[in-house]
Amino acid sequence: MIYLCLGIGLVFSLMTRFLQVRHIKDMVMLMFQGKSSEAGVSSFQALAVALSGRVGTGNIAGTATAIAFGGPGAVFWMWAIAFIGAGSAFVESTLAQIYKVKLDGQYRGGPAYYIEKGIGIKWYAVLFSIAAVIAMSMLMPGVQSNSIAIGLDNAFGISPTITGIGLVILLAVIIFGGIKRIANVAQYVVPFMAVGYVLVSLIIVAMNISQLPGVIALIFKSAFGADQAFGGIIGMAISWGVKRGIYSNEAGQGTGPHAAAAAEVSHPAKQGLVQAFSVYIDTLLVCSATAFMILFTGMYNTQAADKSFIVQNLPGVEAGPGYTQAAIESVIPGFGAGMVAVALFFFAFTTIMAYYYIAETNVAYLFGGKNNKWATLVLKIVLLAATFYGAVKTAKLAWALGDIGLGVMVWLNMIAIVILYKPAMKALKDYEQQKKQGLDPVFNSKKLGIKNAEYWETEYKVEDEKVS
Repeated sequence: MIYLCLGIGLVFSLMTRFLQVRHIKDMVMLMFQGKSSEAGVSSFQALAVALSGRVGTGNIAGTATAIAFGGPGAVFWMWAIAFIGAGSAFVESTLAQIYKVKLDGQYRGGPAYYIEKGIGIKWYAVLFSIAAVIAMSMLMPGVQSNSIAIGLDNAFGISPTITGIGLVILLAVIIFGGIKRIANVAQYVVPFMAVGYVLVSLIIVAMNISQLPGVIALIFKSAFGADQAFGGIIGMAISWGVKRGIYSNEAGQGTGPHAAAAAEVSHPAKQGLVQAFSVYIDTLLVCSATAFMILFTGMYNTQAADKSFIVQNLPGVEAGPGYTQAAIESVIPGFGAGMVAVALFFFAFTTIMAYYYIAETNVAYLFGGKNNKWATLVLKIVLLAATFYGAVKTAKLAWALGDIGLGVMVWLNMIAIVILYKPAMKALKDYEQQKKQGLDPVFNSKKLGIKNAEYWETEYKVEDEKVS
């Protein structure tokens, strides 16, 4: 799976002539364009929902784990997979917009929809949908709730059982309000939590600024086996950096397209570019914030393949949020444990919200948007139960279940976007041509020869006429 994600991301980057560099200005500008409607959300709200899924426990616990088993060089490979993965994120999110539909007055889309309409293989679409429902409602929420419970227990002595009950109540209030409530919560909470966390890391970097050249050099040397201490684990650096990078930024995983499809835009490539930028925000900003706090303060352990320690600055501390807590404590005493616990709460809680939306979208697909009230009720109950279960169980079990859920979805989605890359490339070329002509790009699927893009063939024209 690691080679698959790297290879496909690199191919898409080459095919799009590295749009992640060429269109970075458009990515930023498009984030703040577009308004929500009765059927959809704004580009920024869709970005916030996608980011709430991307920015989770992987940004704190996952980054620390990558350093623990892959050394400082793993950070470089997390950056590399984010840069390359932006290409995959663009393709899958653009496809989600091209093949989105309107069910019960709401936009729905994602891998199941573009697999059926783009590839034309119904059973494959159903298989992805079932895998996504199981992964998002049963296997993945436990990773997030487990991290919240451990963080709150370490910082404030709150029992995991109490945390689990509190999470269930809060989640229930939000998810029973549907995508509009999820998007509204996400658009306020996600920017606040990400900016706050990055600011704390900048303070720690500023207080240890003399170490900046050394830390950057250590990351790059370790990444390519040139550092004397970490040279022997270059394979682990690549493996853990890519694994945790993919887990964190979710590029190509098939989760981001669900939120992308809900956006109200005039051209699919617009939201594709916005979603590509979300990968940068997740890894280059938030994961880097964690990595720099840990490396600048030296608060980490790194194990070799034989379980011996290459670095052991935190004896007895398990790989995970404890590294980040220790890093902040070393600079701002009495603040680290509480700050990380609060950050973990916001990061992981919003991720579970996004998981619910993804699962609900796939339930809507399986039931065709009809008579699915009972199914969505069961889904809510299952997700809430899985959230509670994860909070009170061991971290090892939670991460194992999460990895299984992630792996199945990535394989099914990656194969699909490789088969379906042509419509996404046509959309990008069309977007670029219209921009060159000084136009605000508007999508015409028939003109581009893209079949089964039902929304753009019928619904978009009708809505456009109503507005005009």
